[in-house]
Amino acid sequence: DKATDPSIPEENWECIQRFCDRVNADKESSSLAPRLLAHKIQSPQEVEALHALTVLETCVNNCGERFHNEIAKFRFLNELIKVLCPKYYGTWFSEKVKSRVIEIMFSWTVWFPQEVKIRDAYQMLKKQGIVKEDPKLPEDKILPPPSPRPQNSIFERDEEKSKLLARLLRSRHAEDLQAANRLIKSMMQEEQEKSAKVSRRVNTISEVSENVRRMDELLENYKKRELPKSDQETLQTLFQHCEKLRPLLFRLASETVDDDEALAEILQANDKLIQVLAQYRQVVASH
Repeated sequence: DKATDPSIPEENWECIQRFCDRVNADKESSSLAPRLLAHKIQSPQEVEALHALTVLETCVNNCGERFHNEIAKFRFLNELIKVLCPKYYGTWFSEKVKSRVIEIMFSWTVWFPQEVKIRDAYQMLKKQGIVKEDPKLPEDKILPPPSPRPQNSIFERDEEKSKLLARLLRSRHAEDLQAANRLIKSMMQEEQEKSAKVSRRVNTISEVSENVRRMDELLENYKKRELPKSDQETLQTLFQHCEKLRPLLFRLASETVDDDEALAEILQANDKLIQVLAQYRQVVASH
């Protein structure tokens, strides 16, 4: 009640911190706190609702995995959705409250990509037109570090940046918080670019394997002169597509020079591709 007191226009950081400490004190508090916060977020008093959202963000920042697991459940996400949807309480709340809720949910999709329910809830709001576009997060808003962090993430690899980030997040100075947010965003962008490269590599190698497998099957029948004209056309299309995959594998290899295991996968896929292309030319020439 003190942390969300609507009679006080500014945040009561001492009470908010004490609330976070209580949440961290035992497992039961982690499951109880989101229910209490949901009730306050749905308050008809705008200031109380905004204070409750600040407490929620601070808890996500400071209360660890147990709390994250609770807010990622549909049971809690539905309470936030009710604030936005006209068929529930959406018409009662100010745009300021609704904007904060959207901003928070969007930030969670960035920081907790492994939480499918958060992503699904946010995408549902976009499909229904309740969220028109992704919000632009303000520079002085501190997003919660992801938990649990992926293995070998930028937060684990770059010890110097991690230490700097921890120091900035402990500060109460606005300029330090802005610097922390910029650092978090740059680190996350680096992490996302790394993930995108991994995804491109996995998808391309999978595509090469599937195309090679299909070509092998068709070429075996072609050798036996048991290939209908439609399958011959399919084989030619596969050949042309595989030729286009070769430069793509070359680019992936040049991006992956610092990862021996990944580079070995790419080179192995390239060898299979070269073999099947050579086999195609040989079989077609013999016919």
